[in-house]
Amino acid sequence: MLNCITIDVEDWFCVESFRDIFPIETWNQQKPRVLSNIVRICEILNEYNVKATFFILGWIAEKFPEITEYLHSRGHEIGCHSYSHGLVYKMSPEEFRDDTIRSLEAINAGVNIPIRGYRAPSFSIKPKDEWVWKTLADLGFSYDSSVFPVVHDVYGTPDAPRFAHIIKVDENRSILEIPPSTVRIFGKNIGVGGGGYLRLFPYWYTSHALKRLNRLGFPGVIYFHPWEIDLKQPRIKARARSRLRHYTNLKTTEIKLRKLLKNFKFGPVRDVFDLDMKKQIGNRL
Repeated sequence: MLNCITIDVEDWFCVESFRDIFPIETWNQQKPRVLSNIVRICEILNEYNVKATFFILGWIAEKFPEITEYLHSRGHEIGCHSYSHGLVYKMSPEEFRDDTIRSLEAINAGVNIPIRGYRAPSFSIKPKDEWVWKTLADLGFSYDSSVFPVVHDVYGTPDAPRFAHIIKVDENRSILEIPPSTVRIFGKNIGVGGGGYLRLFPYWYTSHALKRLNRLGFPGVIYFHPWEIDLKQPRIKARARSRLRHYTNLKTTEIKLRKLLKNFKFGPVRDVFDLDMKKQIGNRL
């Protein structure tokens, strides 16, 4: 079965864990590392003949338009990851719309193509905020991958559907929601193959979970960030929890990624899901 591989394109200083240290006004003062990390990721993907979906932060696309062009020229899917990496549930509808439009404009400056997929920073969309879905539909998005059905102190909607499902916007429009993968363990949803879940858990756990999902007929949806393969990034004196989340097991990311690419089939969202919403919708739990 073909599984989704997605990359959230942001730099080491853009993350929510360091938001109090590096507000967006300071980003231009930091040493960027995203360019070399993107090239490295593409080299790895190319070794296994895999295309991926890259959700690009608008600030990154604006500063480095060559990244969008580089990824598109290599056949990867381009999605939107907001402009400023702010939490959506802390934005007003107007702020969210403006942020998303600015991101789309920055991405399209690099390559002028329709952008069909959105992923909110830190999975910060609350499913009951109807204005979010209307805004995404108004701006031409076909799918979203922002509702993570887990318990977490920053994000998460544990009672949300675990598999791809349709969110009705109005009588004529819908958004396909594609949650990151989870498995049920002792009655709770646990994240599978993404970010900290990929780094913190042993490879056997991720492998077993993806096999379990595939046996049930569901594609896995994994994600990671360019900075998670970067062992030479700066080490910041942040809060203990932030350091734990950001730096733990960075040395294992590429190793685990290579194992996944070797042992499972992966592709971009556009190849795994029918974006016209006619199949691959998770009606089973």
